[in-house]
Amino acid sequence: MTAHFPLIQAAATPGARMIESIDSLARDAAGMLDRPFQRGQYDRIDWLALTARHLWPDAPVAIASARVGPHALWLPLRDGGAGRARSFASWYTLAFAPIATPGCPADVRATLLAAIAGQVGRRFGALALWPLEPEVSAELQAAFRAKGWIAIERVEAAHWVAHTAGLDFDAYWAQRGSKLRNTVRRRAKSSPVETQIFDRFDADAWSAYEAVYAGSWKPNEGSPAFVRAFAEQEGAAGTLRLGVALRDGRPVAAQFWTVENRVATIHKLAHLESERANSPGTLLSYAMFRHVLDQDRPNLIDYGNGDEGYKAEWMDERRARHRLRLFNPYSLSGLTAGAATAAQALLRRVAR
Repeated sequence: MTAHFPLIQAAATPGARMIESIDSLARDAAGMLDRPFQRGQYDRIDWLALTARHLWPDAPVAIASARVGPHALWLPLRDGGAGRARSFASWYTLAFAPIATPGCPADVRATLLAAIAGQVGRRFGALALWPLEPEVSAELQAAFRAKGWIAIERVEAAHWVAHTAGLDFDAYWAQRGSKLRNTVRRRAKSSPVETQIFDRFDADAWSAYEAVYAGSWKPNEGSPAFVRAFAEQEGAAGTLRLGVALRDGRPVAAQFWTVENRVATIHKLAHLESERANSPGTLLSYAMFRHVLDQDRPNLIDYGNGDEGYKAEWMDERRARHRLRLFNPYSLSGLTAGAATAAQALLRRVAR
């Protein structure tokens, strides 16, 4: 029996390598990053492919990959040159994390992440990873610190959610504050706004969304083509929920949600400032929440990253997303980036 032990030990040693393109990642994953296997929107090959195509078409990709037996783990990075890299994420990415094959046990995941940390250290000396859930940040810190890296973490953004398991809209609405409920009741009596909600991609509704966004208080959209491609993709998958508010036939507010795996995510919303007196954004939110809670019955509603005051009225819990800076002190790029980060932190403290 003991003759088999070396074979078992060898089989448990993960192999790690760097993958240089999204197409190569798709081949390596062999379907394990497709929608049926990855519950998280931002962990899928289609999300990464859209990001590469529309946002970083010329950026070198460096995806650290580790595999043992049937399980694999990937850490998608964008190579910034000079020994530095950052998460393959954008302002549209609400959560970033290493991506595992489905059902990967925790101990195997830890082993694979250790292998990835070693592989990353052969190419990079400094990493900037965001937006991370706190437990993901802790997991990454443990793996890289074990390899001698230095970690600096800070809160990147607030993240608001509502816990809605077992609630229809009426039960959810009864838990909202009286200020919000009274505002909606008053506005609904007098506002000329009408609402429409689409469970599929509709070109005219999307044009209305884009018109509202362009005329709203929101900053210019970084990549309208990315947002539309994502909406079309989710419309085909049946997860899109697109809402438009109109006054006299003119679009005055719009919202873009997705609902999947019992999680509703509010990706985008906007209204025309000129219509503030009619509260089109609030009335459209009311309609969207009612539609999603009564039709889709999600366990969680995710209001995305950001600490806007209005979110607290609709949500239950304020969470955090973290930014993690990692430096390898045994590399020149790690030392340089680490020193610059420390100097910036010192200047911020002095400025206070």
